[in-house]
Amino acid sequence: MPHHDLLIIGAGSGNSIIGPEHDDWDVAVAEPWAFGGTCMNRGCIPSKMLVYAADVCLAARHGDHLGLRTTAGQADWPAIRDRIFGRIDPIADAGLAYRQSLDNVTVYRHAARFTGDRTVILNGTEVTADRVVLAMGARTDVPPINGLADVPFRTSDDVMRIDSLPEHLVVLGGGFIAVEMAHVFEGLGSRVTIVHRGDLLLRGADTDVRRRLTEVYGARMGLLLKTTVAHVRHEADRTNAGGESGTFHLALSDGTKLEADQLLVATGRTPNGDLADVAVGGIAVDERGYVTTDEQLRTSADCVWALGDVTNPVQLKHTANAEARVVAHNLVHPDDPWSIDRRFVPHAVFGHPQVGSIGPTEQHLVDSGRPYLVATRDYASTAYGWAMEDTTGFAKVMADPETRLLLGAHIVGPQAPTLVQQLIQGMVAGQTVDQMAHDQLWIHPAMPELVEQALLAL
Repeated sequence: MPHHDLLIIGAGSGNSIIGPEHDDWDVAVAEPWAFGGTCMNRGCIPSKMLVYAADVCLAARHGDHLGLRTTAGQADWPAIRDRIFGRIDPIADAGLAYRQSLDNVTVYRHAARFTGDRTVILNGTEVTADRVVLAMGARTDVPPINGLADVPFRTSDDVMRIDSLPEHLVVLGGGFIAVEMAHVFEGLGSRVTIVHRGDLLLRGADTDVRRRLTEVYGARMGLLLKTTVAHVRHEADRTNAGGESGTFHLALSDGTKLEADQLLVATGRTPNGDLADVAVGGIAVDERGYVTTDEQLRTSADCVWALGDVTNPVQLKHTANAEARVVAHNLVHPDDPWSIDRRFVPHAVFGHPQVGSIGPTEQHLVDSGRPYLVATRDYASTAYGWAMEDTTGFAKVMADPETRLLLGAHIVGPQAPTLVQQLIQGMVAGQTVDQMAHDQLWIHPAMPELVEQALLAL
């Protein structure tokens, strides 16, 4: 029976735990898929490379706003796709090869399933370890739609690798994956229809942001809200045996019929703890299936830690990386553990327009009964907003009326994730909104003046 000092289940952020301090440890990594995890292979990195291409294409289509005679034909999808994965796939392969080359690291190319305390089955072999780290991520959540299991639908796992640009893509869902992929394919030339059961896109975001984003997307593409799919079927193209072509036929809850050549299911993600039978290993999960941890990221099982999407519902790469640093330290320094700091967790959505957020939404503050001040500033009221002819973007900031500390900020528009970062830094430093606004010089006429003006309005 193989035994290791440390077993890491998952080679996304979990892979980054291994460092020089573990050179004298017997380390094992169990990863049945590509090294680098969701972010590298089928998430934030390839999607943002696609987003950038779509941004450029969309800008060319709307050059007339600036007096430019620019146009954009349909994109060369295979060239775009191959540029992305021609860079990403070798990195994933190199990560695997490097770990396999280390004398003290064993790589298991199989999924792990717990059979007891710190004991798992890997391809029929029982493996034990003194310490275990769970970093096996999450997977796409497929809804129980009549007929869906029988059709070749896409998810975020594979839609970025398809062979050709869809003529008509139907997207089921209204979260960040749906918003980003809808922008990508519409921006590159596909006709896109979003089918979403909610009344606004981006559930969980600030309502003003949701309204603005929904308004913009409704003007760009087909947007069917408060609508679900009753039934779906697929008719294969018999003239293209073995190819991807065919037609999806969707019957919607309002009686509408849709036809499309690609169907993307983007209705959420679920943690992978159940696939590993973590309960058998004495590892507790919450009502949604996320592995529960304390502030040091220890699970309910002795000498078992967890990080990333399997434990954190926000499912963000930057949080997973921070958690990996905490776990890496705590493995080596059990008598001087670090705690994870989740006071300021930003998030972004790279649709068009982009969204950058930090802190609670206004609705959350209202529901909690907490007093607050709020101010909003439009891109169009700033010099650079004039330059871009932006008519939809805005920054919204909220502060405590007594302490004058910033409670939350939500920006929608060009480079919103970049603009919100300076507010995050001010929050971490404990600055008041007055200090943020007055105690530094803001470059004129740069985009950050949007943030300055919003802070001054408080």
